[in-house]
Amino acid sequence: MKTPPRKTTAASYKAEIKKNAAVLKPPVKRKPAAAKRTKKRSYRGLRISIAIFILIIASPFYYRYITSGFTAAWHWINDIGEDSNYRHYKSFNIHVSEKYSIHGIDVSYAQGKIDWPQVKAMEENGLRISFVFIKATEGEQFVDSFYQRNWREAAKNGFTCGAYHFFRPEKSGKLQAQLFLKTVKLEQNDLPPVVDIEKLDGVSPEHMRVELNEFFKVVRHKTRVKPIIYSGLSFYRDYLKGHYDEYPLWIAHYDKPEDNINAAGDWRFWQHSSQATVNGIHHAVDFDTFKGDTTSFRQLLIH
Repeated sequence: MKTPPRKTTAASYKAEIKKNAAVLKPPVKRKPAAAKRTKKRSYRGLRISIAIFILIIASPFYYRYITSGFTAAWHWINDIGEDSNYRHYKSFNIHVSEKYSIHGIDVSYAQGKIDWPQVKAMEENGLRISFVFIKATEGEQFVDSFYQRNWREAAKNGFTCGAYHFFRPEKSGKLQAQLFLKTVKLEQNDLPPVVDIEKLDGVSPEHMRVELNEFFKVVRHKTRVKPIIYSGLSFYRDYLKGHYDEYPLWIAHYDKPEDNINAAGDWRFWQHSSQATVNGIHHAVDFDTFKGDTTSFRQLLIH
């Protein structure tokens, strides 16, 4: 008996096409699993490397390192032809050996009104001002008109301060000491008092030393502190050396070689320039350097 052909419907026709397509479709090639893992690891390593690089260049320490390196290189180029024992700090207009790290200035009414925050902020290649000697008195009657302001503002801005008296040998050493002590109120962590002696003012060296001894006697009795002697190199060698060697010495000598001042005595401070330029001060400034490290500097302060 002949079987009648089946009636083709739309649904059965679509199913047949789908079945044939599945048979004819080529098999999908799969990538080896190991290769996929290797590529994934390489991408992860690349991302980590990029992240580390971004962190480095974004770090302030990176920029500080690059900047300091560039600054040092430029400073070296800038100093070609200069004395190799001294570095030229152009913004301060000074030459000073790099073996000294503690620097300061001394000021009086001659510098006028000082902007102390600007002084504090000034820095060149690691050199900055950390201490200040301030003129307080002179002779028997003169009080520096800027002393109180300079002392107050310098201390407020974090400077270690010291006060000095300009000594007049023809005047009474006792009265000069009394004026100084009346004007200056020294405290803990201040620099010792300073006597600035650089002229004979027409009297003999012997008379000068008699009055200077009276000054020291009064000041030491009142403060229990040994004053610092400030003097020019030639004056110190001619009239003071051998008489006051136990006192800390602050020497003024503006020639760069240190051999002369080293021969003069065991100095603690060296005034090596009278023509320094400092931000916030509109006149030339004396620039000073301390011989020693921070420990010896602290030991010198009033305790």
